[in-house]
Amino acid sequence: MIRLGLRLTLNGGREAAVRLVIIAAAVALGVGLLLTSLAGINAVKTQNAKYGWSNSAFSSATAAGATTPARGPAHSRDPLWWLGSADFFGNQTITRVDLAATGPTSPVPPGIPHLPGPGQYYASPSLAALLRSAPAGQLAGRFPGHLIGTIGPAALPSPNSLAVIVGHTASTLAHTPGAVRVYQIFTTPPNGCTGSMCIIGTGINPNGMDLILGAVAIALLFPVLIFIATATRLAAARREQRFAAMRLVGAIPKQISVISAVESTVAAAVGVAAGFGLFFVLRPPLARLPFTGAPFFTSDLSLNLVDILAVVIAVPVAAAVVARLALRRVQISPLGVTRRVTPRPPRAWRVIPLLAGLAELGYFVIIGRPATTNGQFDAFVPGFLLIMTGLIIAGPWLTMAGARLMAQRARRPGALIAARRLADNPRAAFRAVSGLVLALFVTTVSVAAITSYVAYNGVARVKAGEANVLDIGLTGGPGPAPASKSTVRVPNALVARLDSIPGVETVVVTHNDPFNIKIPASELGVPANFGSVPTGLVVCHQLPRIDGHCPAGAQVVAIPEAGIQFRAKHSTSRMVLPAAPISVQRLQDIPAQSISVQTNGSAAAIEQARTILDVAYPAYAPGVTGSDIQAVNTRLTRAYEQLADVMILASLPIAGCTLAVSVVGGLTDRKRPFSLLRLTGAPFGMLRRVVALESAVPLLVVAVVSTGMGFLAAELFLQAQLGYSIKPPGAEYYGIVAAGLAASLGIIAATFPLLNRITGPEVARNE
Repeated sequence: MIRLGLRLTLNGGREAAVRLVIIAAAVALGVGLLLTSLAGINAVKTQNAKYGWSNSAFSSATAAGATTPARGPAHSRDPLWWLGSADFFGNQTITRVDLAATGPTSPVPPGIPHLPGPGQYYASPSLAALLRSAPAGQLAGRFPGHLIGTIGPAALPSPNSLAVIVGHTASTLAHTPGAVRVYQIFTTPPNGCTGSMCIIGTGINPNGMDLILGAVAIALLFPVLIFIATATRLAAARREQRFAAMRLVGAIPKQISVISAVESTVAAAVGVAAGFGLFFVLRPPLARLPFTGAPFFTSDLSLNLVDILAVVIAVPVAAAVVARLALRRVQISPLGVTRRVTPRPPRAWRVIPLLAGLAELGYFVIIGRPATTNGQFDAFVPGFLLIMTGLIIAGPWLTMAGARLMAQRARRPGALIAARRLADNPRAAFRAVSGLVLALFVTTVSVAAITSYVAYNGVARVKAGEANVLDIGLTGGPGPAPASKSTVRVPNALVARLDSIPGVETVVVTHNDPFNIKIPASELGVPANFGSVPTGLVVCHQLPRIDGHCPAGAQVVAIPEAGIQFRAKHSTSRMVLPAAPISVQRLQDIPAQSISVQTNGSAAAIEQARTILDVAYPAYAPGVTGSDIQAVNTRLTRAYEQLADVMILASLPIAGCTLAVSVVGGLTDRKRPFSLLRLTGAPFGMLRRVVALESAVPLLVVAVVSTGMGFLAAELFLQAQLGYSIKPPGAEYYGIVAAGLAASLGIIAATFPLLNRITGPEVARNE
């Protein structure tokens, strides 16, 4: 029977060949999208993991179970002196690592062949290009020595990543504040990396990434699998008639099942092979799209062995199972296809899985979310999976309810015929729009969750003046170290050099406050429980360039020591600041806690001043502007928004393909009944209305339920996970939904020319 099935599939005439090609093409498209989705998820994980090596100082300390790195059994014998920091150029983050070997076995970071020596450094290709194009005083002057090579992809999250590895002598870094000894290079991003040993703005915490990617996987894979299942059911009615005829001439049910499985498996296997080819064709252009805010390396869009085996095995097996299930009427009776026995109507119990998914999410609203990431994944992902499954299960029942309502209100023959056809087989009618229903659910949850997250955690936009001020803190060491009293004195020559830069308007040195002057938090718009804000001292004639006002007769005043990031959120420009009991001359003898360079906003002035400060104070975090800080703070939110965009932009086209295949397949299966209607005098316009209503009614009815479930699921998730209430989405959400529904109706309308061609009188002949 297998050979007979192959012969009927491959040599069954023009009709069999066309059916094989169409099913294989549809499966190829679905498999290509499925492989792209899997590779995209793998690429996001790989990209995030490549940030981990730059935080090896923190990872080493964590692995040793101490606050400072210690030697462990798996560590190198010769430690590596390590100083990591984040630099900036034009609001782009530069990952900088200064290091020095202490022996021949010192560990080597990924992406470079060997450690750089003193006066040498490696740069990423994008940074090397910037070094060649930017004036040396704005960028190259920050890195001592000369470029000896480029950093390879193994250490770079993205082709446009900016990174530099600078070599020093061990004696130099050993006496540099903030430098630590590293015995091992870590290649996975640390969980909850905080403190001076972490580089700001590098990667997404894996605790959140795992949960997000779990949701992305469900959102992408569900519609793709539905599309593949729909594709394998093309020409189902015609196949049922052919198999029923075989039953009449003596074929037993088992033989029919084998032939059907062979036909579906062959088409699916051909489609899987073509799908892999489609994936490799799409991979290079997709790698250039910044799904996470940065493009991928093409090699990172890869598939592991489990992904490949799952697709190669599961898709043909699923096709065979779907074909077997489609023959239930033929298996019951050979004449059942001709009689068209109406299947049992769906029952109300179909809404139980949908309600169970909502109840599962609501349970964690009451008891609280689990503490661990794995626990949160196990808690929320099954809930969303239940809701999506529940929408598929409940869809036929909702379709039948809509059909009965339409039949009660029908005033024209087309509406009545469509309602009767929907009620006759609501499962088939809903199957055509099931992918779009899931896409609307995914879109609603994604937009509602991201909109609410941004509303609660949105980054305050810096004031225009703060965006032009370059700040460098001189307390603690590199990175966001806890504030402490500075011991650094700023020479007048450095101030004069900064003042001489074209575009620099003034240089403000903020000194330690020996008088411990406090500014009430209430005056800054800070919650009262903050008490008072620590201050630093500045010369009064410099103050108008920064924020606030001096009282009459004062020479020195106190300002909040928190710097630009604080002033960006809490305006001090209208304040009359407290005077300090010290003269300008005595103030020069007090160590400085920060330097602020007020510029006219030109990139050349900001970068040249930053380069001078980086060279003067290499042990401290590089100077930053308000726009630099805003760029870092928005990167994580933007990454989540990009992932939400991927879910929306991927699920809607997949759903559109499912709808197109279903509608075309439905027309092909119904061409003879429609041609008979035309022979009896039914106008073609009425047939168009029947087709439109048969697709539009289940779409609109279940779409309302799907979007409502999306808002409710997002509310339950936000309440359980973050304690937030949902915020109404903006106009873009309603535009996406309207565009999706309009595109769906357009797909339905696009089939009308095909309907006209396949319902001619010649189709109605007896066979």
